[in-house]
Amino acid sequence: MTVTAILSALPQEQGSLVQALQNPERIEHAGRSFWRGQLHGQLLVLALSGIGKVAAASTSASLIERFGVQRLVFTGVAGGLGAGVQVGDVVLAREFLQHDMDASPLFARWQVPGHAVRMACDESLTAMLSIAASHGLALGNAGFDHEKTPPRLHQGLIASGDRFVSTAAASQQLRQELLAAGHDALAVEMEGAAVAQVCHEHGLPFAAIRTISDRADDSAHVDFTHFVRHVAGPRADAIVHAFLRLLPK
Repeated sequence: MTVTAILSALPQEQGSLVQALQNPERIEHAGRSFWRGQLHGQLLVLALSGIGKVAAASTSASLIERFGVQRLVFTGVAGGLGAGVQVGDVVLAREFLQHDMDASPLFARWQVPGHAVRMACDESLTAMLSIAASHGLALGNAGFDHEKTPPRLHQGLIASGDRFVSTAAASQQLRQELLAAGHDALAVEMEGAAVAQVCHEHGLPFAAIRTISDRADDSAHVDFTHFVRHVAGPRADAIVHAFLRLLPK
């Protein structure tokens, strides 16, 4: 049976998935705790990568090499970057790029040598996540009043880098630089593009979905813990449960 990995950066982003596992087994490897078990008839490995591209790449490699996973899904939070992407919305990745990669003039800016500038997610997994996202959006924003409009689903490009974009000036500069080169990034975070690269190199299907916790500006630190615990975590639970039910047995 195919083994599926669900990866998040922080415990709060993982929700209560560990508690939901059937026949859970905890395995310590390479400084990480991995949980193996079953859920909705699927063999599952849950892991926390920690923050940043190196941590995410290392954990992804362990999931593939040590645990033999055959598809990988990342859930968590991100900062909103695109027009109309608001706090509480969900962004489903279609592609990733590394916004802090710059090997020019040897390679194009943002290009990881040996790869395209933008790395595509798996179409089949992404389509199932899109369906599953409706279950998470149905939860609303759980009383989080930063935004009054109902949460929406966006699909497109996510930018990753080892920098927490937390000021309006930095957010605007990043968005403008990417847009000028034709890259309309909807969200920014710190892990997804690295996971995408590892999965591409191993020929592994990969998909990712993020709840927008802030607008990657001067309010990026406001109520983050509350939001992740009460909105992003429960939403990840709902999406992952629905996604697993859609996977072929």
